[in-house]
Amino acid sequence: MRGRFIKSMIKRYFPHILLGIYIVEFIIAGIEPFSRDVWYAENGPIVLLVAVLVYLYSRNIRFSNTAYALMFILPFWHTIGGHYTFERVPFDWFNDFFGFERNMYDRIGHFAVGFYALPIIEYLTERGLVAKKWIAVTYAIFAMAFVAVFYEWIEWWFAAIWGGDAGAAFLGSQGDIWDAQKDMLMDVLGAGLAAIIYAAGNWKQRLR
Repeated sequence: MRGRFIKSMIKRYFPHILLGIYIVEFIIAGIEPFSRDVWYAENGPIVLLVAVLVYLYSRNIRFSNTAYALMFILPFWHTIGGHYTFERVPFDWFNDFFGFERNMYDRIGHFAVGFYALPIIEYLTERGLVAKKWIAVTYAIFAMAFVAVFYEWIEWWFAAIWGGDAGAAFLGSQGDIWDAQKDMLMDVLGAGLAAIIYAAGNWKQRLR
């Protein structure tokens, strides 16, 4: 009985728990970052994103716990990247395992961006804003592709205006001339995985 109660409370307050974890992480990671300028640049959009999610929640625009879990990955991942700068995050175990010459921490972060396709799909379908679910899936993937392109433009703009080490660290290309294109691809692939997760969940519901 006690175990069921705890499980029920976690399920009910899951978004609140994730928000609490993020706030603690944000405070800790904000202590003596590698570059304060990069810290501000990297965390500004993420804080705004979290604030929007909190606002939507307060307005009863809510998503599944699966969606919140996937959305949590980006703020959690990005905040660590802001502390070290993405190029300097201790991620050697992953890079060495797959034989990557560059630090791939930022690529994983871009993949997590695509996960925001899931709440978009949920919102469109649950509110009946589309005639077919595949339209919602397609729209969400294209929406994330647009976000990917827009954010790469923001990175380029910041690097060009700010310049110096902070600009280069925020851009995070690590000498790869195709870095922007690869980042955008990861965003879209993440959105594709989110669509598969939605389809799998929808398929399970049909079996019940």
